[in-house]
Amino acid sequence: MRVLIDGLDLSGKTTLTAALAAELEARGRTVVEHRGFLAERHPARRLLKMLPLVRQPDSTLVTTAYLTAGYVLDSLLVRAVASEPAGTVLIQDGYVDRTVAFGMAGGPYLAAVLALRWPRVFAPFDVAVYLHASAEARRARLGMREKPDAVDIRGAEDAEFAATFTAMLTRGMGRRHHKLLVFDTSAHDPGEMAATIADTLLGTGTGTGTVPATAPALVVSGLERAA
Repeated sequence: MRVLIDGLDLSGKTTLTAALAAELEARGRTVVEHRGFLAERHPARRLLKMLPLVRQPDSTLVTTAYLTAGYVLDSLLVRAVASEPAGTVLIQDGYVDRTVAFGMAGGPYLAAVLALRWPRVFAPFDVAVYLHASAEARRARLGMREKPDAVDIRGAEDAEFAATFTAMLTRGMGRRHHKLLVFDTSAHDPGEMAATIADTLLGTGTGTGTVPATAPALVVSGLERAA
């Protein structure tokens, strides 16, 4: 099983990834936390690492390279060979979804536009979790980050950029996933969100920290439009 946690920088992805791993392990599941491409042996990995990923929102070249040589190829590879051992839950911290959202918020660049038109060419997840937070919360987190980069700063200070990024996730890339959850991390505790995600993934409803159903947008078929 695969779970994706994605969202704008400073939205709490890494914190929730750790909380979800702990929640699933407490339920007896084997968990692997992962970043980057899903395929264990991706032929373009080294070449793509030479590109300045922090500049991706401002670069059609970086966006196009990661979407085509990176994630389209990754999808083909993981469809042929499973990316996680049987019985393991893989928690992915960020994936192609953010690359497309950055390409639209910073562009829009043609490769990102085409990716939004045909999102199902990319690898799907059993549960995708998109995170967002208020501008005030992200600015506060920015102040606590030891070495913020240009993307951190832009996401916290550029309201239009942040709004476009989140809209491209919830209204576009989420269509290919089997189930989708959307959380405002400034309004909910990581433990509560982790319990809800675990319940959704495992098909249970006994998590003691479950967030009320009105908080996340749980999508089983179709996609609830973000306000």
